[in-house]
Formats: sequence, structure tokens, C-alpha cells
Amino acid sequence: MVSLRPAPVDDPTARELLTEYFGMRAEGFPEQAYRTVFPEVNTFTPPAGVFLLALDDDDGRAVGCGGIRLIPDGPHGRRYEVKHLFLRPETRGRGWGRVLLAGLEARAREWGAGELVLDTHHTLEPAGRLYAASGFQAIEPYNDNPNATRWYGKVL
Repeated sequence: MVSLRPAPVDDPTARELLTEYFGMRAEGFPEQAYRTVFPEVNTFTPPAGVFLLALDDDDGRAVGCGGIRLIPDGPHGRRYEVKHLFLRPETRGRGWGRVLLAGLEARAREWGAGELVLDTHHTLEPAGRLYAASGFQAIEPYNDNPNATRWYGKVL
């Protein structure tokens, strides 16, 4: 199984995972530049947000990460955005992405969120399936992220 642990985004393990994630995303953008922006620590510090590490219970190794951050209210009130949801390729297909996303959703609910939103790229088909299976639905764009082609929301 997998366990979740909060960590600052500038923690060396978090930084390593984010670097790996951004590198993989950049490889998927051959025709255009992928814009990498390492998040500010305060963006993912409670209650403005949280950043979670996914740890393999068998060996304690960090195998993934993800965060939520507070953004301006939306049509359902307080709104958090899912960012940087990532699992190392060798761990995919075990349901750990669902565990990580559920952990982030639980934090958003604890902080009174009415909605959880995210943006993604159409090439991330497994991620799109995860979001749909977790109750997210396609919504109109809520930001101008140049790396995004799809936007999803979930009313909490």
C-alpha cells in the first residue's frame, strides 16, 4: 500500500519528485515549450494548501506527490486546485493515484472547500480516467495555463 505525508514543496524529496515530474511533462511537449514553475512554499502551506508525498509502505520510498492550493472562489464557494499530481511510472496501476487524490480532496473538505478543480493536458489520458473515476467533470477553463488543454471540477 501507500501512505501520505505532508511535506513542504522545498523539501529535498518533494523537490526531487517535482523535478522528475516536470522533466517527464517537458518530454511530452515536443512541439512547444513546457513551462516549468516550481511552486512557492506558502502556496502549499495549510490552510492555503498542502503538498503530500506518497510513500511506498514496503520500503518507505517516496514514489509520488501532489498538492492543493487555494484559488479565488468559484460558483460553489471556496475553491482549491489540484496541482502536480504525480506517481513514478513503476508504481502506476496500483490505485495509488486514487489514494493520493482522495487525500487531497479530504484536506480540501476539512478546510471548507465547496469545489476542487484542476487542469491537465489531453495527452495525459490515464490521469483523465483517474479524474473521471473520482467524480470530476469537464468544466470551462478557469485559468490561462499554457500547459493545459482540459479543465475539470468536482463539487464537494
